[in-house]
Amino acid sequence: MSILENFLPAFLEEVVGDRFGRYSKYIIQDRAIPDVRDGLKPVQRRILYAMYDAGNTPDKQYRKSAKTVGDVMGNYHPHGDSSIYEGMVRMAQPWKMAHPLVDGHGNWGSMDDDPAAAMRYTEARLSAIAMELLRDIEKRTVLFKDNFDNSTKEPVVLPARYPNLLVNGVSGISSGFATEIPTHNLREIIDACIAVMNKPDTTVSELMGIVKGPDFPTGGIIMGEEGIREAYETGKGRIYIRAKTAIEDVRGGKQQIVITEIPYQVVKSKLTLAIDNLRLEKKVEGIAEVRDESGRQGLRIVVELKKDADAEGILAFLLKKTDLQTTYNFNMVAIVNKAPRQLGIKQMLDAYIDHQKEVVTHRTKYDLEKAEDRAHVLEGLVKALNILDEVIETIKASKNRLDAQNNLVAKFGFSERQADAILTLQLYRLTNLEIHQLQKELDEANKKINQLRAILESPRKLMGVIKDELTEIRDKYGIDRRSVIQGEVEELKVNLEVTVAAEDVLISISRGGYIKRTSLLSFTRSGGELESAGVKEGDVIRWSLGVSTLDPLLIFTQKGQYYLLPVHQIPEFKWKDTGTAIVNVLPMAKDDRIVSVIPVKPAELAPSEGQASEEAPVLVFVTKRGQVKRTLLRDYATSRSMAIAACKVSDGDEVLTVFRTDASGDLMLVSELGMGIRFAENEVSVQGRVAGGVRGINLKEQDMVAAAMQVTGDEGEILVLSDHGYAKRTLLLDYPLQGRGGKGIQSFEFKEGKRVKPNGTKLISAFHVKEAVTILGVTAAGTHMEFVSENAPIDDRRSQGKAVTQTERGDLLAEAFIKPLQLP
Repeated sequence: MSILENFLPAFLEEVVGDRFGRYSKYIIQDRAIPDVRDGLKPVQRRILYAMYDAGNTPDKQYRKSAKTVGDVMGNYHPHGDSSIYEGMVRMAQPWKMAHPLVDGHGNWGSMDDDPAAAMRYTEARLSAIAMELLRDIEKRTVLFKDNFDNSTKEPVVLPARYPNLLVNGVSGISSGFATEIPTHNLREIIDACIAVMNKPDTTVSELMGIVKGPDFPTGGIIMGEEGIREAYETGKGRIYIRAKTAIEDVRGGKQQIVITEIPYQVVKSKLTLAIDNLRLEKKVEGIAEVRDESGRQGLRIVVELKKDADAEGILAFLLKKTDLQTTYNFNMVAIVNKAPRQLGIKQMLDAYIDHQKEVVTHRTKYDLEKAEDRAHVLEGLVKALNILDEVIETIKASKNRLDAQNNLVAKFGFSERQADAILTLQLYRLTNLEIHQLQKELDEANKKINQLRAILESPRKLMGVIKDELTEIRDKYGIDRRSVIQGEVEELKVNLEVTVAAEDVLISISRGGYIKRTSLLSFTRSGGELESAGVKEGDVIRWSLGVSTLDPLLIFTQKGQYYLLPVHQIPEFKWKDTGTAIVNVLPMAKDDRIVSVIPVKPAELAPSEGQASEEAPVLVFVTKRGQVKRTLLRDYATSRSMAIAACKVSDGDEVLTVFRTDASGDLMLVSELGMGIRFAENEVSVQGRVAGGVRGINLKEQDMVAAAMQVTGDEGEILVLSDHGYAKRTLLLDYPLQGRGGKGIQSFEFKEGKRVKPNGTKLISAFHVKEAVTILGVTAAGTHMEFVSENAPIDDRRSQGKAVTQTERGDLLAEAFIKPLQLP
């Protein structure tokens, strides 16, 4: 093996780490992150310098973009032409740059994200303000370095006579670093710069009195003063940008929303399409048409509304669901001394001022050298004109030009530079007027020298020069603020009526756990009867509720959980369809079961100011072990879709039922072993949402509550039903008012004996009936049977009842409920 083929061992981690480290360093320093001094990325700096070097300035005609791209690529930026042209396009787009640095001629794209025409079609030149970035670059104000092939020089940084980093902002992503600096108002930034120069320890709060916040070229409303303050202090912060909108009245009693300014970096065509899609997908009610009427007069998007539409509500919805309102996250990272740093506004201004001190110092030294050289020449010319005859005699006596120069130096003490100037002196300069002009020019040169030396010797005068030049730029290029600053972030509240069409619908939930929303039209067309409802074999409709799509349902389970389910979120089906399993709509546990469904109005869940608790709707909870709890209905307001604790349930207990009461009455509890108790509802004090309640009835060890209800007055009967299908009605009058927590009184007598046909082993339910109702019973095996309440005889409390339905031995009734009402 030869020496050249001697392989050395290397670890993959070390090789990859080294290569990626070098690549990252290049990406951070030379591609994606701007320099804190001139606010430019390398490609931007190279484009501007190449245009300046080629004389492509504002006072000249436009030049083909392809020529500029070729110059940049050939001399300074050895990368693809597309990346160079894209950088050039961005600097020419007034909706991206607060002050465009490239003056473009032709198709340079649009706010609709239309691409610019190819570089062979467009023309460009430097803008007037771009010249301020390059001003005095030929006066050794900045360092130059070799280009990629050492064939020419390029500037390391531009003189940047105004704080371009903050004025035009920047956005970029590199390895491990990203930067997001917004655009600002030129006048405000320069005023802040001057304030820092006058008072170096200026605080961020004082600067915010001058710089109100970002100022985007697309305008809009900026919300979040705290976010701005945080960003200016640390370099990171969040603000909200909202479009500028107005609601206008149009003919026919209609209204329209007019958008005249949109958030920064939002694509107008995509925003318009997003708003129109909300209309097409019917996610918002009330929009008739969306039009883009933008033209030479500026941006204008019109959202035409239907008659009687809620314009404010629709606007709030659009702000929340589209890019009419966006968030902007500051991440102010720039290259400082060849390393990326996250900077606040004060640090950025300090870095810029330090850069300007260097630039003006180098420029002053350069001007001083030129002025001293010119003064030296003028001194020689003035001296020569004072002894003109002798000088001419000496020149005439010389053999040639070099001999004449040497003789002038030797005889009169002129320097070589002065002697050369004397020899090139034109004859017309010997006139009396020109001699006085030379003396005047010398005096002015000396005066200028003194001024330049004073600037170099006095830091205060140096600062004065910087301030004067910044003020000049501010007065020449400054524009009024385009974005409005709003201190507080306005919370967006969207009314349900905006997104959901108000409609009366039918909600049905089957005993087997299937739910559906049906229009009244479908219900009517299917015969308008409960029996025509689509259910699986062996299943039956348990709840049938006529509600509005704007209402929510409170759904309670036996484990003491509840869900707030908006009606409009329930999938819509035809009346003859089965519907969907409730677990597809609610995240309900498999071993849990619904015990009550209560429709409510949104207003009932809102906090009620001035309404006494005694007058507010109340929910009553009753558990199988006889616990009773009362809680205000409004305590169950929530925006969560997950299960929430509704009632504390002890081990071995479960919620039997939940019902609402709108006025105080009496509570009636009936146990499985036939005990009944009636007590005043207000004996149960109102408790919080997660409380466990108090004892309503004192039960025997093996007894449980079978039914609970609210009763008022003495009208009607209490119907009880046993598991063997025996029922009877007892006048409500027969149940005297007792104290809460007692054992109650007997409400049913069970037959006992070998030769007696049993009438039941326990009560499965009880009902307060005032008129004939149909009661639906379900056996343990799922067999359905029904009877009319009038079939049950009216008898005293201790009676044994009468068989109202037949049950099979071994398949007794397990549950019974009043058949849901048929809606018209």
